[in-house]
Formats: sequence, structure tokens, C-alpha cells
Amino acid sequence: MIGKFFGFVLIVALLVGGTFAAWYVIESRGVAPEFLEEKYLTPADRFVDIGGARVRVRIEGPDGAPVIIMNHGFTHSLETWDGWAAALQSDYRVVRYDLAGHGLTGPDPEMRYAPVERAVFLGDLMDVLGIDSAIVAGNSLGGLVAWRFASANPDRVDALLLTAPGVFSINGVADEPVPVPLPLQLFLMTAPESGMRKAAERVYGDDARVTAATVERMRDMIRRRGNGAALIDALREFTMPDPAEELQALETPALIIWGSEDVIIPVEQGEHMAALMPKAKLIVLPGVGHVAQEEAPEETSREVRAFLDSLVNSPASSGE
Repeated sequence: MIGKFFGFVLIVALLVGGTFAAWYVIESRGVAPEFLEEKYLTPADRFVDIGGARVRVRIEGPDGAPVIIMNHGFTHSLETWDGWAAALQSDYRVVRYDLAGHGLTGPDPEMRYAPVERAVFLGDLMDVLGIDSAIVAGNSLGGLVAWRFASANPDRVDALLLTAPGVFSINGVADEPVPVPLPLQLFLMTAPESGMRKAAERVYGDDARVTAATVERMRDMIRRRGNGAALIDALREFTMPDPAEELQALETPALIIWGSEDVIIPVEQGEHMAALMPKAKLIVLPGVGHVAQEEAPEETSREVRAFLDSLVNSPASSGE
């Protein structure tokens, strides 16, 4: 989930290493949070305190409707779920938030960046928002958070909606973190515009779908003051231990969506994950990359609706 996504960074850094060093000096302080809040906050946004962290949350949809909580991926922000929110908020209470060290949330004073800590953080967020249980969605790192939270708190997760979640060891990351290469650190501290476009194209299956607005947003969120250092700190805590035992015990109904063109996490991991989980359904979308919910929002949200409708109409839910 980490290595292939940033593999191109090593090449870019070698070609323009001097420029990176200059950017590091000039831009490492980052963009003022106030500037980005003025640019990106909507009337549906609020900030809540989670154990000392000021967390941006966006809530849309009717009170009393089933709740869907959406967790975005590494270096991204809650905007990656815009398509799903627009498609689902008529019938669901859609809750999105910027993970600690990401987006407008910014760094966590307590540095709760390890995957297990992020899962606990999700539960704390639900407590603060008064949510007993919810449907939990997640992409990439956010998908790892989602299924780990469900594994530890099965009574609080009604269903899982996972798009290319982190699950199995990849690129040498297993029980112990791997060192963060210096070029990757420089990339996260500076987020150069050309590099961000390449990063966006890397996570999309079709480069033509990458818009200037997407690149600008991704770059803004990484350059928010403090986020670059927080992302590096998160990588230093990132582990991917063998999840087989947990997945086999996870009885939560799960929809797993993968893009056939995902070069970040291979689709074979999705097949393996679905085979281990007792109540998982895997859908592979042709021509789509790593952020299926953002690249193909209409198609993926239709699959989500059909899956959730099937749970409501199942014999178990109707008491038959």
C-alpha cells in the first residue's frame, strides 16, 4: 500500500534532488490551516475534540437514517468520498472525517497513527458523535482502519464497505515498520505539483479522469501545516501483521470493491481477503484503480446500494 504508490517518487527525487532540497527549506512550514479551512470547509463541516485532537467531520443526510462512516486513504481527505456522499445521503446519515495527520484535521498531539490506534480513534469519534453502531466504509488505509475496528468491535459495525483496503503484508511491511526513504520524506514535506499529478495518476486506473482540482486538493491537504511530518510519523508506526485469524472470525457482512488496474495493492489481495471472510462479497471493476469510490463513484455507489438493500431484505433481517 505504501511502496508502489510512492515508487515513482524515488525517480523524481533523483532527477530533481536539488529542487527538492530547496522546496524543503522554503515550504516545510506548510500552508496555514486557516487558509485551507476557508477554501474547503462547507456548512456541513464541524470540528470535534477527540482526546485533544481537533478533527474535521462532515455530516450529511437525514437524522435517524442508518449511519455510514467513511474513512479515507493515506495522504487523502474526506473529499475522496464526495461521490458516495452525494449518491447515498438521501437515505443514509453520511459521516466523513479527516484522519489524524490528514486533511484539515492536522497532526494528532498524541500521535495516534498506528493502525490499531486509528481503529480505537474511530470508536472514540463515534462516542463523541453519539453513534452506537454504523455501517463503516474505508479505502486503503481507511479500509484497514474499518475492518480492524469491526474485528475489535463487531457489535458496533452493521456492515463493511471496503474499497481496496489495506490487509496483507506488502512491500516488506509486516510485523515491524520499514524505514521511510529520504526521498519519500521530502515528497511528503513538500508535495511538489508535478509529483502530485503523478501520484494521482498512479492511484487512478485512467489518467484522463484525474482533474486539476483533484491534484490541487491532494496537494493542499498534504501541505497543510504539520501534515507532512505527521504522515512520515505514521509511516514509522505502520505495520501489517498476518490478518488471517482475524478475518476468518469476522462475521460482519462486507462488500469489497477492487479496481482491476490497482497498482498500489494487487487485486489478488482482495480475492484472498474475500475467501477468508465468512460474509464477504468481492466485486472487481475493470479499468479502475486504487480509489474506486473516487474514480468511479456512480458505479461503486450503485453496488453499495444494492449490497445494503440485500442486507435489509435478507431472511435474517426480516426474522424468517
